[in-house]
Amino acid sequence: MTDTTPPAARSARDTAGVVAPPPLIYLGFLILGLALEFLVVRTQGLDMPVSLRWTVVAVLILTGGGAITAAVLRFRRAGTPAPPWQPTTAFVAQGIYRFTRNPMYLGMTLIYCALAVAADAPVVFWMLIPLCVTIHYGVVLREERYMADRFGTAYIDYANSVPRWL
Repeated sequence: MTDTTPPAARSARDTAGVVAPPPLIYLGFLILGLALEFLVVRTQGLDMPVSLRWTVVAVLILTGGGAITAAVLRFRRAGTPAPPWQPTTAFVAQGIYRFTRNPMYLGMTLIYCALAVAADAPVVFWMLIPLCVTIHYGVVLREERYMADRFGTAYIDYANSVPRWL
């Protein structure tokens, strides 16, 4: 039987239906936090020695970038696209995915924190609360529903045994 659903409707149901591309969500909250910090609130900063600040920034960027890279490489090996707005063609549970179900978002969060430290902007940290709520409800839960529908008990068993974050 031929699927007569229009292509646009088909592609919408063949994806997780996230509210926006996650990197843009992180960028949006970063820009909002920086704008509030430097144009409205003007906090006293993080009160951290410069050498410590840049060490923390480097560790967060390397750790976050490493998590993202490991996740993307796993997706490439499996032959499935990493962007959640494209259809998932394979279920990945190896490599970094043995430890966390969301290494890319964990990595983006670490890099976001690094940028907050680098900018000496506590308000950017405060923006982590609405950012994480948006990622959780607008991205992660939608992806998990999609993956459970698409891969059934294999994904459900995986989700029950591997933590969402760490």
